[in-house]
Amino acid sequence: MHEDGNGGGGHAATPGPGSGPNQPGLLALERELTVLLRRARANQGEMAREVHPDLESSAYGLLVRLDEYGKQRATELAAYIGVGKATMSRQLRALEDLGLVAREPDPADGRAWLVALTREGRERVSRVREARRARYAGRLADWDPAEVAELARLLNQLNRGMEK
Repeated sequence: MHEDGNGGGGHAATPGPGSGPNQPGLLALERELTVLLRRARANQGEMAREVHPDLESSAYGLLVRLDEYGKQRATELAAYIGVGKATMSRQLRALEDLGLVAREPDPADGRAWLVALTREGRERVSRVREARRARYAGRLADWDPAEVAELARLLNQLNRGMEK
């Protein structure tokens, strides 16, 4: 008689090593993402210091977001980064003190404020982002451009899937 784990015998079926979360591909993905994320955190700290020596590593992502999407409310930035209003207020105050961002009234709602990069902030962030892209170009110079595009597509697909 064949037991499938759903009947007598009292043993639950467990996925084999090649299925479920133990798939070799998923194990390799976990390992490679762990390395990538560790390096990304270290690089984010370096890039933050390149923008300004006193810039916190976590604030670099805010500056990039503002560079890419323009003016935003603090609540939008907090939701994007995944922090509370108090943390966001503290980070924005620090960025203002460094002269990298400024707040201005929201024309759509006089009670709200928009946060934008200052000219100085935009110049510094652009310079650091250009240098980062140059480093990527150097490190990926021996890749086929189609492979680079495919990696970007797959990472985008992964990021969209993580938002679910």
